[in-house]
Amino acid sequence: MKDAKRIKGNLLLLLTSIIWGCAFVAQRVGMDHIGPFTFQAVRTVIAGFVLIPVFMISDRIKKKKGVYNKMTKSDRKSLVLGGVLCGIALCGATNFQQVGLLKTSVGKAGFITALYIVIVPLLGFFIGKKVKIHNIVCVIVALAGLYLLCIGEGFRISASDFYIFLCALIFSGHILIVDHFVQKVDPVKMSCIQMFVAGGLSALLMLAFEEPKISMIADAYIPLLYAGVLSSGVAYTLQIVGQKSTSPTTASMILSLEAVFSLLSGAIILSQIPTLKEVAGCFLMFLAIIFSLLLDEYSPKTLAANLFKRIPSKRDSFQKRQ
Repeated sequence: MKDAKRIKGNLLLLLTSIIWGCAFVAQRVGMDHIGPFTFQAVRTVIAGFVLIPVFMISDRIKKKKGVYNKMTKSDRKSLVLGGVLCGIALCGATNFQQVGLLKTSVGKAGFITALYIVIVPLLGFFIGKKVKIHNIVCVIVALAGLYLLCIGEGFRISASDFYIFLCALIFSGHILIVDHFVQKVDPVKMSCIQMFVAGGLSALLMLAFEEPKISMIADAYIPLLYAGVLSSGVAYTLQIVGQKSTSPTTASMILSLEAVFSLLSGAIILSQIPTLKEVAGCFLMFLAIIFSLLLDEYSPKTLAANLFKRIPSKRDSFQKRQ
């Protein structure tokens, strides 16, 4: 029974990573009609409205089961503060990503964004969390991959790639903020607040730097609905449900496949075929991400023992039968 739940949870997480990976294509295609700030403003507001019925249904189920806890004044304060701080961080991360996607391939953007998995442990060091040696090694390997993926001739990194890297840095901070508040408040309600905060701030950027028109937004309705409803609303809910049945490390590894699906979707849908150098960079970054996650959960000795576990010989099998 537990295995069935775990498999179901892992499949839901895999579906989440597919949705998120393909969202990079929606984000890129949407900017054929509207600017990056307009896209993010509309997308996040849509996501906020999608999450309202999600937490309402969740509250109703909890009340029926008798496990609903009414929020105290302190809980509400934490919920609002967490939502606002997450919204500010989300606004910065998603808008840097969106601007970067104007001239960066979706596959490259997906892999650079996934660097947050490696960066988070290092940022945690500055707030008093212990950093292990393997985290530093994985960061070095990831940076080598980033070099192959982004640095052109003359040791130059494009502005668009740099914006995506800033997105990964801010997402790392966003994860640490979520980690601080998520144990104190309802995560779906906090996410709903952060969406409206991020949407409102993105709207200010939209009005300051762009001239959006209703007709232009209407032309981009399919990418906007995909990014707002599926990527932010549905996928977030699938992530929560899936993570209940599997370990955090397994969940993180499956969700990190978002980078792979962004590369595949960009190649298949937009014909953005990566060069051999870029593929090598992606491979190094993917190795860094996977080993960072595995070594956070297991010691090197335990991991090596599991990877190179001795296959029983015929003699061993005969002795067991005896």
